[in-house]
Amino acid sequence: MKKRLFITVLCLFLSMGLAVLGQPVEKHGQLHVEGTNIIDRHGQKVALKGISLGWHNWWPQYYNPSVVEYLSRSWHISVIRAAMGVEPSGGYLDNPEKAETLIQTVIDAAIANGIYVIIDWHSHDIYTSHAELFFSRMAQQYAGHPNIIYEIFNEPEHRTWQEIKAYSIKIIEAIRRYDRENLIIAGTPDWSQAVDAAADDPVTGYDNIVYSLHFYANTHKAAIRKKTKYAIEKGLPVFVTECSPANANGAGELNQKEFAGWMKLLKQHNISYVLWGLYDKEESTAMLKPGASQDGHWPVNQLTEMGYFSRRIIDDNTGVSIVLMITGVLFIAVMFRKYYGRHKS
Repeated sequence: MKKRLFITVLCLFLSMGLAVLGQPVEKHGQLHVEGTNIIDRHGQKVALKGISLGWHNWWPQYYNPSVVEYLSRSWHISVIRAAMGVEPSGGYLDNPEKAETLIQTVIDAAIANGIYVIIDWHSHDIYTSHAELFFSRMAQQYAGHPNIIYEIFNEPEHRTWQEIKAYSIKIIEAIRRYDRENLIIAGTPDWSQAVDAAADDPVTGYDNIVYSLHFYANTHKAAIRKKTKYAIEKGLPVFVTECSPANANGAGELNQKEFAGWMKLLKQHNISYVLWGLYDKEESTAMLKPGASQDGHWPVNQLTEMGYFSRRIIDDNTGVSIVLMITGVLFIAVMFRKYYGRHKS
């Protein structure tokens, strides 16, 4: 009887640890929006945490299954963002076939590894007809996969909320013709920082719409947090699809104190976030040093300060699971020895 109890307790600890490390999509399934929260298939609140790849046209070497698998298994991300550059040289407007191939490679790898994936239209201006075509194709191909999240406008620069809203409705309609369930992230004005504008006049008539917020903690401080709090209090569901403790221009120190203030706000309101960015360049926001491995498995000497910081922030659940499993093993070992040692004597 006691032996059975010991084994039961051990299995409980092990299952708790494995649940933490389990595949996010297997654990949470189809996501939807209720109020300001993202909710999973069990009715529980979900806050995804992940990494954004750099622009596909500048760092295509990291758009491969090995990188996605490594980030999933080793960094334990729950979401990856595929940042498909639209306007710059070599972007979607120049070569849509190459762009779609790279994005689909990441999407397929995310599905295979059981994580969520953000299909990011990484643009700074409005290209309605191109976006309608692209997202229609993505929705037709991937409808039915709960992994998919559509980000339809990365960082509007000089567009009003009314212009962004009108564009967003057209792209939402294009997606919803084929995919009626998966989350859609709408961009907000001023490089996706003016979530307060969207809160005053949100998109209506469609379910499972959230709104993007970007912050770079060494640049965006109390004033942007105030806008964010206002939007949340107005009932706007917010998703941070890009953030970093560095400057908005990619330079500067990693302001961990200011970033911690942001993390406190996000945790308080159960807001998902994605860190920028997985690419190799001599700048503060880059996670990899120039020439870093193209297949993941980066040793410490290939990670920048941002890379090391990002892995530590994202991978905080691993310690919990390991502690649970080790505690379980030690408990059963001690109790087993105590019981059987006494029994033998």
